[in-house]
Amino acid sequence: MQLPRRIKINLLIGFFVTVVIAVFMTIQFSPMETLEDKFYDYRFKIRGAIKIPENIVIAAIDEKSIGKFGRWPWSRDKLARLVEKLTKDAAEIIVFDVIFSEDEKYDRILARAIRQAGNVILPIVFEFDRKSTVPDSEFLLNAAFKSIVNPEKFNHYSPIITKRALIPVPEMIKETIALGHINMFPESDGTLRWEAMAVEYNEFLYPSTDLMTAATYLGIPHERIILMATEGIQLGEKRYIPTDKHGRTLIHYYGPTQTFKHLSIADILDGMIKPEHIQGKIVLIGATAVGIYDLRVTPFSPAMPGIEKHANVISSILENRFLRRADLSTNLVILLATGFLFSLLMTRLRAAGASMMTGVFLLLIFGAGYYLFIKQGFWMNIAYPSNNILLIFIGVTAYNYAVEERFAKKIRTMFSSYVTERVVNELIKNPGMARLGGERREVTVLFSDVRGFTSFSEKHTPEEVVGILNEYLGAMTDVIFRWEGTLDKFVGDAIVAFWGAPMRQKNHAELAMRCALNMAKRLEELQQGWRSEGKFVLDSGIGINTGEVLVGNVGAEGKKMDYTVIGDHVNLGARVESLTRHYNTHILTTEFTLNKIKDLITARNIGHVSFKGIERVQVKGKENFVEIYEVRSIQSGLQSEIQGCEEKETISNAEE
Repeated sequence: MQLPRRIKINLLIGFFVTVVIAVFMTIQFSPMETLEDKFYDYRFKIRGAIKIPENIVIAAIDEKSIGKFGRWPWSRDKLARLVEKLTKDAAEIIVFDVIFSEDEKYDRILARAIRQAGNVILPIVFEFDRKSTVPDSEFLLNAAFKSIVNPEKFNHYSPIITKRALIPVPEMIKETIALGHINMFPESDGTLRWEAMAVEYNEFLYPSTDLMTAATYLGIPHERIILMATEGIQLGEKRYIPTDKHGRTLIHYYGPTQTFKHLSIADILDGMIKPEHIQGKIVLIGATAVGIYDLRVTPFSPAMPGIEKHANVISSILENRFLRRADLSTNLVILLATGFLFSLLMTRLRAAGASMMTGVFLLLIFGAGYYLFIKQGFWMNIAYPSNNILLIFIGVTAYNYAVEERFAKKIRTMFSSYVTERVVNELIKNPGMARLGGERREVTVLFSDVRGFTSFSEKHTPEEVVGILNEYLGAMTDVIFRWEGTLDKFVGDAIVAFWGAPMRQKNHAELAMRCALNMAKRLEELQQGWRSEGKFVLDSGIGINTGEVLVGNVGAEGKKMDYTVIGDHVNLGARVESLTRHYNTHILTTEFTLNKIKDLITARNIGHVSFKGIERVQVKGKENFVEIYEVRSIQSGLQSEIQGCEEKETISNAEE
């Protein structure tokens, strides 16, 4: 089946836009990626905070603690007292988010407290600015992943590579039960969305502190933390942490700042915290005070303490809550499927329906993205498909608007000289009413011609002839437009009009008849004016007929076209008008028109009119006889009447 040109172009626009957006997705077009990141962040905000596990607390280096113990950093004997207090209160694991890479006079005291606790995890920090010149210690090498599956895959998608490691001083590093890095890598907009589960240093891969804390709490030995290159991390038998190809995992944030319980170190050391708030829990020691500047931008908060990020990651590992991002192929399938389907549906809809369909598709895309994120922990890309839908809608709408504007201009140009402005506007709103090609349709035609015009024009100057003729034609045109007729043409002093096209008019015969009566009355008014002015008085005859004709554009394509009617019934109308001279009357109509309005006449709904059968005539070129009726307005108060033609009354071969 041959599709219309407009539908073809609409489909082409939709498919083209979809393919372009697919290319942008493939190359990771930066503005769109940034928008998708923001959509991702809003999914967290819409979801809101969720319940946190009870086995993690934060020992906070907060404003209260700084106010009591002085500005940070504190001497390490104070931190030793903190470790001893937490050990006394039976903390399960103590995790420092504090670097001890430089010697200090109280290192031995803190190292002894760490040894006595037997459950302290210390951090490593990797740097990028300059390469380390110090040989790696045995303790650092022991902290690296011991089991890596398919390490060759990292040749194509390497983890984050660093040049220098800051590790705890020797006294402390040998007392810790585990080491892990605490590096954080915000994205280009400064937001922290990913946790680097593995960082490369000197060709070894090192786990994060969060991973080591969770593994230690679960009792999983170091050798059973298996790094599946470019895929994920197998943590014992029951947990699998999905990662991207660079060894990163999405951070599952539980809520905004202070979602996790904060315990001021000042309160802990003063004995104001009950032991049950610490017993059996993972205690994370880190800074929350604003002045220490360990604040991060997250999807939930513009300033979340880094220690809270650790709490979120550790909790998600312990609770097996992980987020997965859809891969490129999945996102491309979603983009292409929604784009192509939307393009197909758009071709069947007008502006209002297309707007509603756009809204529906956007709701489906955003709704699916939110649902999958909340219920399945699945990050589906919504920026590309949603913008694709909007661009298709804009492109198709703009094209259709341009086409409709051209079509409207064509209709306005075509019909503004034929019909009233109201009819033109209606045709523009509903272009289906007017087929610009030819079609068969029942119409009523009206022919009017000035009598004795040739004689008048020979006796008067051209200026006088044109002046009075324009006055007459202008008045008659106003009447035709008043009765919603289509002005076909002026042929010298003759007028051709019709009803029933381009707009379909069920009462076309009634409108034409009322117009003819109005034209006769208006002519009487003009004649009175001309007599009073001493001018020549014009007179005219009107012929009306109803029947099926061919209506459409006729002429030379691209040069001169007229919207007109053609056919036997048009010719009959012209010949009936010519008979007005023969019968010396102003209005004649055929039986075909009379039959269309007979019920109106009987019901007295067409004024005070007399229809008198004149003759049964056989016009030139026709075999069948046609009844001709004289139409006159009668005195107000008299009943409209119809007098039929007698069978014996016939005239053969009536002239045009």
